[in-house]
Amino acid sequence: MKALILAAGYGTRLYPLTKKYPKALLPVAKRPILDYIVGKISEVQEISGLVVISNDKFFPQFQQWAKKFNAQPPARIKILNDGTKTEHDRKGAIGDIYFAINKENIREDLLIFGGDNLFEDSLDDFMKFALAKKPAATIAVYDLRQKEQASLYGVVQLDADNKIIDFAEKPRTAQSSLIATCLYYIPEEKMEYFGTYLKDRRSDKDSAGSFISWLSKREAVYSFVFKKRWYDIGDQQVYQEADRVFAH
Repeated sequence: MKALILAAGYGTRLYPLTKKYPKALLPVAKRPILDYIVGKISEVQEISGLVVISNDKFFPQFQQWAKKFNAQPPARIKILNDGTKTEHDRKGAIGDIYFAINKENIREDLLIFGGDNLFEDSLDDFMKFALAKKPAATIAVYDLRQKEQASLYGVVQLDADNKIIDFAEKPRTAQSSLIATCLYYIPEEKMEYFGTYLKDRRSDKDSAGSFISWLSKREAVYSFVFKKRWYDIGDQQVYQEADRVFAH
């Protein structure tokens, strides 16, 4: 199994913090966000390698960050440059996933993380659940407890077996308080769907959630509910809250 961290965005909603610095490397409690994600990934024994996908603008900074992990064996982290230089020519989340799959010739199960997602739960229970549902895909979801806030995210409804029965990306009115995080387990058997999705001109290439919504309408996709705190570092307010909480 390989792990892929999506970190090729430009973080414009966090300007000026991300004007010259990538969002995924912003410090939370004095540690880069990516440090926390890599710490979680290191707990998963099945993972044989990790790829972080960056844009060309911030590629050198990610390479510098990776040196501390790759200085000692096993050297597991590879930084991949998607070649984009500005917000206007970005490939989007699904475009980057597809780029990484082909560039690295990934032909095995893939665990995908958003480089701006911070979570406290261990990956142990998530992985046990996901592997038990294979060859179906599994995503992590989080209960915001309030439907009003949920409408800012991808809203998920589940059946009694935790199978997704509805996925609405930023709906005007949320029908559930469960939201999709950017943590996906995609079995090898489902990897071809990224190419199929991108061939659909109606598809949203920038939103990973839109891909999950699309896939869940075609076949079974399951969800595992995280119980502890989770943050999507999308704006200054959330970033400051995460920094405060993780500092204690």
